[in-house]
Amino acid sequence: MSSNRILIIEDDADVRLGYHILLKSHGFLTFFAVDSISAVSEARKSQPDLIILDLGLPGGDGFVVLDRFRANTYLAVIPVIVVSARGVHAYKQRSLDAGAAAYVQKPWDDRELLAIIAGLLPASHLAGKVDAGPVLRATSDATGQMNKPAPLFRIS
Repeated sequence: MSSNRILIIEDDADVRLGYHILLKSHGFLTFFAVDSISAVSEARKSQPDLIILDLGLPGGDGFVVLDRFRANTYLAVIPVIVVSARGVHAYKQRSLDAGAAAYVQKPWDDRELLAIIAGLLPASHLAGKVDAGPVLRATSDATGQMNKPAPLFRIS
């Protein structure tokens, strides 16, 4: 089976490296765009099976990129995972309404992200192989203080 191709649209070099290490270690090919201006051309060139999109990009935010993808017949069918540090309550539903297949809060949990990828790419070599343990995410309260990690969901 050939490796799935994932386009990562992220302006932070350290975050791009984190994605690359995680995804490469699970057999994915990664491609990158660093701003909203290059996102569409890189998506056409790399022909990804899935796109990971940050909302805070130079040249226009991730919602501009989602609009451009949805306006393009070829790109409109590629699943997009929005991964953002922006508040989940304010941006999750807006991202899904704009055409994203999923929303993940930064910092992401590797197992959560891999489980979402496996669900969106059923032909992926990850399908059925993601650890079935609970996925944990640290949350913050209204004061910004970090709370104990709470289970988000159980992958079965």
